[in-house]
Amino acid sequence: MPDIVSLQRANHGNRFRAFGLRNVAALIDPFIGIDHAWMSGPTFPLHSHAGFSAVSYVFLDSETGIHNRDNIGTENTIFPGGMHWTTAGRGIVHEEVPAENGKTVHALQIFIDLPAELKHKAPRALTLAPQDVPFLIVPGAKVRIPAGNFAGKSSPLTLPTNVMILDISLDEKGEISVPVEAGCTAFVMPVFGSTMVNGQPFNLNHLEVPVFPARNTAHTLTLKAYEGNSKLMLFSGPPLRNMAI
Repeated sequence: MPDIVSLQRANHGNRFRAFGLRNVAALIDPFIGIDHAWMSGPTFPLHSHAGFSAVSYVFLDSETGIHNRDNIGTENTIFPGGMHWTTAGRGIVHEEVPAENGKTVHALQIFIDLPAELKHKAPRALTLAPQDVPFLIVPGAKVRIPAGNFAGKSSPLTLPTNVMILDISLDEKGEISVPVEAGCTAFVMPVFGSTMVNGQPFNLNHLEVPVFPARNTAHTLTLKAYEGNSKLMLFSGPPLRNMAI
């Protein structure tokens, strides 16, 4: 059975609202936290990170992309369907704002721990364009693979932390099984609709997320949409257990 953790709501007026997975880093290691967010204006000023990776994944249904810039010379637009991975290392300052005024970004902000030997390395940035994200279409489901590998398809990014991130869309009653490697944490975040995860129902209205702690043996997560189409994100990776950042 999974551990059940709760999402937290955040609302900063009309500019930013989010469902956040926070304060459960020990359960979701190597992930530290995730915000499933809608941003319609500059919300946060230039800010710094150190000791982990800050990752932005923009959903395909986003009205606009994110304009990103940092103090190591990166300046780019993260278009809908794309991902930008900032390995903060010993420290970086960056800013991300909607690329077009008056339009809303629908995205994830994902914070991922770094192996101890990388925490004090120079920062660097990786970008994955929408057209370069591998995807798989099977009856009843479509899977995008921005990080890691699934069903023989691999993201082209070489990452500082070994993780899998899947963007899964399910048709009504669509079903797909995802293997979880031995020694890996896994968890599922609803994006919209209702999904059965190993027979248990989850949706964003209930603000609950199933977390499957790392096991000594491989196992499988079975995902099935009910009450219409659904969309979810699946995250997995081996714990680092060095949560001091």
